[in-house]
Amino acid sequence: MEILVTFLRLVLLSMVPFVLASQGMMLGGRTGVFNVAQEGIMLVGASLGFLVSYLTGFTVVGLLAAMAVGAVFGLALAYFTTTLKMNQFVIGYSLFFIGVGLSTLLPKIVIGITLSPPLVPTLQDIPIPLLSQIPVLGPILFRHNVLVYFAVLLSVGLWYFLFRTQKGLELRAVGENPMCADSMGINTVRMRYLTSIAGGALMALAGAYLPMVYTGTFTEGMTRGRGWLAIALTFFGGWSPLPILAGSLFFAGIEVLAFRSQVIGLEVPYQYLLMLPYLATILVMVLTFRKSRVPGFLGRNYDRERRGV
Repeated sequence: MEILVTFLRLVLLSMVPFVLASQGMMLGGRTGVFNVAQEGIMLVGASLGFLVSYLTGFTVVGLLAAMAVGAVFGLALAYFTTTLKMNQFVIGYSLFFIGVGLSTLLPKIVIGITLSPPLVPTLQDIPIPLLSQIPVLGPILFRHNVLVYFAVLLSVGLWYFLFRTQKGLELRAVGENPMCADSMGINTVRMRYLTSIAGGALMALAGAYLPMVYTGTFTEGMTRGRGWLAIALTFFGGWSPLPILAGSLFFAGIEVLAFRSQVIGLEVPYQYLLMLPYLATILVMVLTFRKSRVPGFLGRNYDRERRGV
């Protein structure tokens, strides 16, 4: 039982980067903005968040700094694709490479080369009173850091906003048929800007989670492809917050399984175990891609004058 409790607790801990990055992508996609720069945004968020936390001594300030740089990347994506009508994939890949480059450059400029990696305090668990004392369920569900709770509440809140409010309906309309939404008086440009900025902030927060919770330090390429996996996860979740949350638990479970297999000394080459999340991604995409429901105007720019792309 103790092994199962530990496993499930680690799954919840590991799902957060997947949830935040995928919900960020889902938000932009719901207005037609397909952000393929997740990996770069996550890396620069991890790098800057760690550096600000290291310099100030406050983890929360580091997380806010990461969200700010992610918002800037989202703003850049919105400006070049929505205002200048440039290709979303070209701009996205450009931002990806900029993010990767900055994530390696900033630590070398600020800290330099050190013999031992600098460390920052990691986020502490915040047990929920009474609930955390429940046998079995308490340690699994109610003894986590604040970002675990935030990821779950964010998913539920986004689902309610998108499918139970008027503003959510308007937002979805922009991604399905911006011409129709525009004719109804919905500000499509503002919607695209807001969702792109918010999505970028969530992606960077997903990256900052890694040094702030996992390691206490930043290492190059520490996202290990989680940004790319977020794309598959968003398709798997049908661009809907709650299925994305469920999919994140699945992907996190595969990741923890691979890690725990190495820890217990399973006699399988670790390279094969590291492949598990990506093999699972391919399998999921093969089984669900054709059935996945995507926003009708995903990846396309809306030109009001031309009433289309």
